[in-house]
Amino acid sequence: MPRGGRRERRGTARRVRCGLCVSGFLLACAHDMIDPEITVRPPNPDSSRSEYPAHWWAPAEDLAWWEIGPQAAGPGEVILSKRHELGLLSNFARTPFEFHGVRYESLEGLWQMMLYPEGPGDPRARYPGLVWPHTREEVARMAGFEAKAAGDIAFENMRRMGINWVTFEGRRMTYMTTLRGEHYRLIVEATRAKVLQNPEVREVLLRTGDLILRPDHTQPAAAPPSWRYFDILMDIREELRRGVETGE
Repeated sequence: MPRGGRRERRGTARRVRCGLCVSGFLLACAHDMIDPEITVRPPNPDSSRSEYPAHWWAPAEDLAWWEIGPQAAGPGEVILSKRHELGLLSNFARTPFEFHGVRYESLEGLWQMMLYPEGPGDPRARYPGLVWPHTREEVARMAGFEAKAAGDIAFENMRRMGINWVTFEGRRMTYMTTLRGEHYRLIVEATRAKVLQNPEVREVLLRTGDLILRPDHTQPAAAPPSWRYFDILMDIREELRRGVETGE
């Protein structure tokens, strides 16, 4: 065989090896560029839904300005839409429960109640120029958007006062914080009480199985942990499942 042929084959082999090296380098670079916080979704988005009610993902077109539709769920996810029974898991749902000896009509009622003055000696009640249209007891009996509207007024008053605390049983707690502090622990405790005292809520939560729960409204990326009711519910769901498995 002519020498030129061998040189050509050697040259081709070198080019192939170099091509493989370049491809390997690019793949390595691509791997390094992957954000570890990004979850790679499985190719089949429907396989995780087969054992659950189909209407949980039924598309909704008439969305409110704040609303994330059921169809926005990714593989392995479900939106806690207020359009069907998963809405029972929302803080807005009228799901009465007793907490520290007081009855609340909803978790939202308890949440927003803490923004209101706790008696005439409370600094919030004595701050000049502020109007508090409800008492704590009235807010505790509210649910849904009524409770949220009452809380919006209270939050604006807090902003005018320049404070970032609420109270429960006379204790001040930091309200907006990224830490899982006293306010967060109180919300977890109250959410657990709601689930355990409402059999239909407990049943619906357990029916969600291994699905990742997502809110039906937008939240800031840096929202406090106490706002992430869907994460709190998944933790409680795991507690319930462990209890069932161990016979507790």
